[in-house]
Amino acid sequence: MAILIDGKSISTQIKDEVKEQVSELSKKGITVSLAVIQVGNDPASSVYVRNKKKACEYCGIKSLSYELPEETTEEELLKLIRDLNENKDCNGILVQLPLPKHINEDRILDEISPLKDVDGFHPVNVGCLSIGKPGFVSCTPAGVIELIKRSGYTIEGKECVVIGRSNIVGKPMALLLLRENGTVTVTHSRTQNLKEVAKRADILVVAIGKPKMIDASYVKEGAVVIDVGIHRDSENKLCGDVDFESVEKIAGAITPVPGGVGPMTIAMLMKNCAHSVELQG
Repeated sequence: MAILIDGKSISTQIKDEVKEQVSELSKKGITVSLAVIQVGNDPASSVYVRNKKKACEYCGIKSLSYELPEETTEEELLKLIRDLNENKDCNGILVQLPLPKHINEDRILDEISPLKDVDGFHPVNVGCLSIGKPGFVSCTPAGVIELIKRSGYTIEGKECVVIGRSNIVGKPMALLLLRENGTVTVTHSRTQNLKEVAKRADILVVAIGKPKMIDASYVKEGAVVIDVGIHRDSENKLCGDVDFESVEKIAGAITPVPGGVGPMTIAMLMKNCAHSVELQG
């Protein structure tokens, strides 16, 4: 039976470290603040925003809340972001996705100053990651690296397979594993012999967006399996991209859903907020 990688306890460790960092900055008269922008009232987005605000409160980060109506225009949102870019009392800017259909997400994310892009989605920060320069790293893949390392597993020299190639998880995940000296293969929906490729992995990161798709037949015995997916199954229970019951029997270690990668994303967002002070000099 696989060892459970506990994202809840590891995320609390990180938030406690951030709390201490924020407290030290506070002694120097520096307040760390995060602007959270939500357009419309999508229920899932509202839950995420609430969790982010709670994490800010826990870490001592000031939360600037902007809850805008669904009919907010793209220009109005762009103007708010420009104002926040110029606002010295705001260290980080987070726009909760998805945005309403009449707003171009790429245009909005590109407008955020790279020095305040705590989500790590701006092309400048993505470019910095790819060439090893300092910048913000996308929170979910950064959280996965922390989960692996803080659970005592080595990435260097290991065969790492990422299933999924999204801009938010798959691609930055591959770059981060490379940065840790892993030997990395990125697979996706067009990959031939996906099972064979996945079975080579000492570390398997699954972010394919299909509930319970990856079962034991994709997993090498003793592998570390990280499940980034989150869905609701036919019984309305939360599940991931990995068929947990099947894979748990063969993997060396595995993240549960919920309680694995999810809490790490918010913890790394808090870490990025504290780091923003340093980047902004």
